[in-house]
Amino acid sequence: MVFITEDMVRRRAEHNECEIFSLEELSLHQQDIERVEHLDRWCRELRILYLQSNLISRIENVGRLKKLQYLNLALNNIEVIENLEGCESLQKLDLTVNFVGRLSSVVSLQRCVLLTELFLVGNPCAQFQGYRQYVVNALPQLKWLDGTEISRSERIRASRGLEEARRRVWEQEEEYLKRRGTEKEEALREKGDEERKPGFDGRRYADVNTAAPALVENQENQENQEVKENLDEERREQEFWHTACPFTPESRLEAHRHLEEKKKKTKEKEKEKKPKAPRTLITAEGRVLNVNEPKLHFSLTEDEEHNSIVLNLEVYRHMDTSLMDVDVQPTYARVKVKGKIFQTVLPAEVKPDSSTAQRSQTTGHLVLTMPRAEGEIKVKKTVSRPPGGSQTRRCGGGGGGSPWDSKRRHNGPERLEVDPGERAAVDFANIVRRQSSEEGPPELSRTTAPPTAAGHRSFSDGFVDDPDVPPLI
Repeated sequence: MVFITEDMVRRRAEHNECEIFSLEELSLHQQDIERVEHLDRWCRELRILYLQSNLISRIENVGRLKKLQYLNLALNNIEVIENLEGCESLQKLDLTVNFVGRLSSVVSLQRCVLLTELFLVGNPCAQFQGYRQYVVNALPQLKWLDGTEISRSERIRASRGLEEARRRVWEQEEEYLKRRGTEKEEALREKGDEERKPGFDGRRYADVNTAAPALVENQENQENQEVKENLDEERREQEFWHTACPFTPESRLEAHRHLEEKKKKTKEKEKEKKPKAPRTLITAEGRVLNVNEPKLHFSLTEDEEHNSIVLNLEVYRHMDTSLMDVDVQPTYARVKVKGKIFQTVLPAEVKPDSSTAQRSQTTGHLVLTMPRAEGEIKVKKTVSRPPGGSQTRRCGGGGGGSPWDSKRRHNGPERLEVDPGERAAVDFANIVRRQSSEEGPPELSRTTAPPTAAGHRSFSDGFVDDPDVPPLI
């Protein structure tokens, strides 16, 4: 049984800064509440109260809510309309799909003079002959009944033959109450028979084998016994939901108890289950395995232009990035998506420190860019030396030089062949040009550089050799 607690009310009062004494609207729907209590003392300022889809069997502890204007008790187990005389400001009451069979109890709403809307559709009393005529006459302040407006002409017609309508309603009401008494007796008798069954454990259907653990221990194969128990449980589940039963407050409570028991057993089985062994990501030999627990599509490509490896992991578009964890290692990449691991082996060694992870703004995919650890040396294009160029090739020294000269040096030394027919030996006396007397002293004369092999001077025309300047070499 679920009770209304102060903590429950405070959690529903977040819009009021969790203050309940000044709370004007409260929603406690779908909480499996079976009894209304404490609200008339804690929330005296309530104007709107939602209690639909619970297991409430009586209207109680709301008479002190003087400012209450709207009360929603749809989909509960209420059988009688009562204890609402003190709700002076009540304007709308919703009792859709309950078990109100005592139609004469609507007379208790006559003191709610501001009541304009009432919903009784889905109750047994709504099937009575003369139901609408009786309610319209009993509550003259009503303007809407079951979502249909009460016109002036309808009210006039309802006033005619009122005594006959009341007599028919009372007869049908007595017949319904007798039928309800029989249903209650059958429910009590069925409950008592089930409790007297051997092996009863509080559920509607009990298995004798569950109360005899010795029989289970004697089974040779425990796995087969578990399979048998699962089949029996499924059979009982199918039998429970497919067995015809009257729609009564007792059957509704029984279905609720059955669901609660099933949830409890499921939680117990989950606790008994042994925790799964962690998935092996790297073997004992050090071999990295490919793992795709989240079952995501991905692509692994190589970017030759930037000399890198690109991993495109198609994660969910609207997933928060905080739910992802990326780990890049030299030989593999690992991504944890909502606790599930994706791991792939890389085709080449990469640099983890230089790797980047980005999310696509359009698709939401995770893109990992991982540069290679050993980059390729790319040869730049060079301009070949034109024949008969104006540049002078320097010899000796092992310094600079064009790639063409380097290529020549790698290919081997070149030798100048001299025709022995023209000159048998080299004349060393004429290597240095002799200076004539007409040119003046040697220190004031202009030095003329010998012509190069291409026939050009090594100095420009305006160059003056200053003896005070030390040589560069």
